[in-house]
Amino acid sequence: MRYLLIILIIIACIFCISSVTARSLSTSSAYVFIISPANGEIVTSPVNMKFGLHGMGTAPAVTEIEGTGHHHLLVDIENLPNLDKPIPADDHHIHYGKGQTETLIDLIPGKNTLQLLFADFVYVPHEHVLKSEPITIHVKE
Repeated sequence: MRYLLIILIIIACIFCISSVTARSLSTSSAYVFIISPANGEIVTSPVNMKFGLHGMGTAPAVTEIEGTGHHHLLVDIENLPNLDKPIPADDHHIHYGKGQTETLIDLIPGKNTLQLLFADFVYVPHEHVLKSEPITIHVKE
């Protein structure tokens, strides 16, 4: 009986670990895009950002609903983060874990590169990665 209990605990642990690390699926036709500002636009800070999503829905982080996720705004990054791990949270990787599709963001004056990356309920990009084309805007002083 003791061995059976140990085996069940091990199986439960393996199931929990695999469910957390497995990447969620997205529809192959889904995509994200930046509605505004437009690429090349000259803006003032704070910048009104609007996020677009086609083929899936938004949901708050930690809410596991198939076919959903939440936005992350990548600011002035050279390379995407590791797509097999949760997206970091810092000044260059901004999480919108409440399911927001619009925000005001303070950006430094000058050239800024922006890109959206969509992720699942545990902040990991979907198996079919949903990322927008990067845009470059100029923030006036």
